[in-house]
Amino acid sequence: MPVTNFFAHAAAIPFEGCLNITIKKDAEQLTVSVLLQNEGCGDAAKSHIPPLILKGSAKELCEGFFDAVTAPLAETSKLLINMEQYLKGQEAAKKNAAMEKKKTEKADKIEKPATPATSEEIKEMKYSGIMAKVDALEAEGKYRDAWLKVPQASEFPDKAEEMQKRRASLSAKFSPDLFGAGQPATDVTDVEPKTLQDATDDTDAEGIPDERQGE
Repeated sequence: MPVTNFFAHAAAIPFEGCLNITIKKDAEQLTVSVLLQNEGCGDAAKSHIPPLILKGSAKELCEGFFDAVTAPLAETSKLLINMEQYLKGQEAAKKNAAMEKKKTEKADKIEKPATPATSEEIKEMKYSGIMAKVDALEAEGKYRDAWLKVPQASEFPDKAEEMQKRRASLSAKFSPDLFGAGQPATDVTDVEPKTLQDATDDTDAEGIPDERQGE
């Protein structure tokens, strides 16, 4: 049986992967399909690489087969290897980019100083704090104390209408008549709580003249 050097020539081709060779015979004509596949390449684009097709007689293929396929197979092999390396490079770049982004975000949180509150924000916080105390007193049933706690309009002019409504709501929950039904009720909805300066007049905490001052 004659010795063939077909496989020696095939082994000499610089390729990686699986070399699929299909031979179709039509009378004296042979059609050879050569397709290189590399399972190590994860790029789906490799499926678009067409096979090499050679046609000729057995004598013609024996003489020119390897000359025709060696260079294309070597180039295809390089292409598949480069495609896989490119994919790996992309994944590495994505991971590095994500890591750098996290580092940058973390650094920004650490290095970026907190923005100081504006005077309006401070004033709003002060108002909210006072009204929270008003809410607490109202929840305890101390409606008169809550009414007295509502700030003066001069302190928060932009909240004047809101505070007036709150005083009206609170005054409706306690009787302004200190001496029973025989005394006329005093409308306290529009009266603001006394300041420390007002505490020097001749009235007590409920706004009633202090008879002891004349003694």
